[in-house]
Amino acid sequence: MIPLTNAPAVVCHAGSGSNPANSDGPRNACLAGLDAIARGNGALDAAIAATQFLEDDVRFNAGTGSNLRLDGTIQMDASCMTSGGDFAAVAAIERVRNPVAVAKRLLGTPQIVLVADGATAFARRCGFADHDPVTPAAQSRLRKVLAVTDTLGEWSRSELERAWNYDTPLREALGCDTVGSVAWDGKGFASSLSTGGTTTVLRGRVGDVPLPGCGLFTGIHGAIVATGDGEYIARSLLAYRAYAELERGRSPEQVVQWALDELAEGVDIGVIVMNQTGFAGGARRGMAWHGQCGGA
Repeated sequence: MIPLTNAPAVVCHAGSGSNPANSDGPRNACLAGLDAIARGNGALDAAIAATQFLEDDVRFNAGTGSNLRLDGTIQMDASCMTSGGDFAAVAAIERVRNPVAVAKRLLGTPQIVLVADGATAFARRCGFADHDPVTPAAQSRLRKVLAVTDTLGEWSRSELERAWNYDTPLREALGCDTVGSVAWDGKGFASSLSTGGTTTVLRGRVGDVPLPGCGLFTGIHGAIVATGDGEYIARSLLAYRAYAELERGRSPEQVVQWALDELAEGVDIGVIVMNQTGFAGGARRGMAWHGQCGGA
């Protein structure tokens, strides 16, 4: 665990399964968040700026660089939350560059979640331009997955892993997971998440990211952001329950370990945690992440 001072701090991850060698992405995202605070903005703007930076990094599965689903389309989820209890999310949104920025705009409305064409229409109404997030790398990953079998959609993840017959590891072919950020501005916390989802799911699938208390949770005691197998994270309300561990007095490092131990051994999981004593992060199968205090 790295202790905090009264100075602002930002912690970012590039998704469970992301290559730790790509930690320059989260590190630069942290700097983007800290720069937002230095310019007079609060924790929410810092968390959004950091996650937008990761959405624009084509190495990671969010925004531009998102995974293509089996039909070749991209649907993205994003969310944000503040220690004041404000929450907003978009799910299965299409053709926007920064879904997390759309989620932030939703905070100014009575709604907390918009989905699919409704989310996309809201983005257009707010002035977000049409943007095609498809990249050659995402197309290549999809081709590798589709080449395994004509009935891939009926395979479980474990079955696919056992049958995988490419030199490129399955995890690399499928891409990494959700990106996320937590921030502290000296007064309050905020968190944000964004994901391009996974390839081998049904169109319209919604994971843990846009569900409050599942992929993220933020309150006066700190902020939690999770990444990994979204259905398992959602069913366990992992972020909310991890936050409760912070309330009980566990350190961020202890909460990270609690979260990693909470789900079944075969479930992919990563988490970053922050409170006023410090921050920590960890994952079962590797994760590029970084945390930084202002002035450090």
